[in-house]
Amino acid sequence: MKKIFQNLDKPLLITSVLLFVVGLIMVFSASNVTAFMSYDASPYNFFIKQAIFLVGGLIFSLIMIRFNTKFYGMVSWIGVVGVGIALSVLLVVGQVKNQAVSWFDLGFFSIQPSEFAKVIMIVWMARYYEINQHKLDKYGTSLFPLLIGGILAFLIIFQPDLGTAIIFSAIVFCIFISVPIAKEIKGKILLTLAGMVVVVALVLVSSGKSIIYERQLERLDFTNPCARLLDNGSQVCNAYIAINNGGLTGTGLGNSTQKYLYLPEPYTDFIFAIIVEELGLIVGIAILLAYAFVLYRIIMIAKQSYTNRGAVICYGVAIYIFLHIAINLMGLFGLMPLTGVPLPFMSYGGSYTLSLIIALTMVQRVSVETGLRNNLKKEKRK
Repeated sequence: MKKIFQNLDKPLLITSVLLFVVGLIMVFSASNVTAFMSYDASPYNFFIKQAIFLVGGLIFSLIMIRFNTKFYGMVSWIGVVGVGIALSVLLVVGQVKNQAVSWFDLGFFSIQPSEFAKVIMIVWMARYYEINQHKLDKYGTSLFPLLIGGILAFLIIFQPDLGTAIIFSAIVFCIFISVPIAKEIKGKILLTLAGMVVVVALVLVSSGKSIIYERQLERLDFTNPCARLLDNGSQVCNAYIAINNGGLTGTGLGNSTQKYLYLPEPYTDFIFAIIVEELGLIVGIAILLAYAFVLYRIIMIAKQSYTNRGAVICYGVAIYIFLHIAINLMGLFGLMPLTGVPLPFMSYGGSYTLSLIIALTMVQRVSVETGLRNNLKKEKRK
């Protein structure tokens, strides 16, 4: 374990821990009013649950870091099948929450399989393309992950959870593009996908039907939200008010006014607005810079990896984190429709928190394997 700790990426580890700590503090501050007034629970309710998720994730990561990424890849085959079954069963017996059937209710907490699907798919694709690296000039071999990803994406869409489906599909597509598959295959696939989008769009327009639910169509009207304050623009407009209230230095920890039921579940999708309201724009910018640093460290670990497997895992995790940040904040700032995507390190949520910890642990394991290999080379030179 000592050698493992020595080869961890310390800057990434320290930054991640600090962000998780800030997130835990802000979950308590943003959720205490809602817990008491809406759920008739202790003000510490969501804080305690999030702390348990973090401790559980830490314990799991301490076990997980001992195994190499090749083992992750072998286990991921079981994970892909398991998450496929879970998503299928979910459509029949899942818990309805926020007008979507995305959770299994286990009493004390709920599990969202689609969150784990993202991380499982990253490590599975990394291992799959490594095993078949000499067969990537064949269509069947190269496109099999896209087929599996497409099946899982449609299962997520049917929940319906369009935001998660978009992120999942983007991760799969970006990994496919980054892998050294024959250019001819990539080119034809891109043309085929573009053609499919055009054909589906023409069919829907001519038939007058839509694959998007009515409540999702309402979200497409996202511009100028404060002009629709009493309608579907209230959430984003209240987020604007929270950010404006905070100014540069904030109103003080715990002093948010918008968390008093103006923002729905302010400890999840809208937690960044509460952070800026209470701690100010300066802290908000500091968090964004910390995000950039986390992504930078992950990309550096990817570049230093001596295996394509490790590099693909790191790039996949970087895409995963970046998409969550971008989609959450763009929705918050009214630059795109709200999709209910959690903000990394900050938002409350057991499934996403555990998935994020697993993803970061995989990246750290790639760093460990690279460090151990470099140390072995040094010893041989001596």
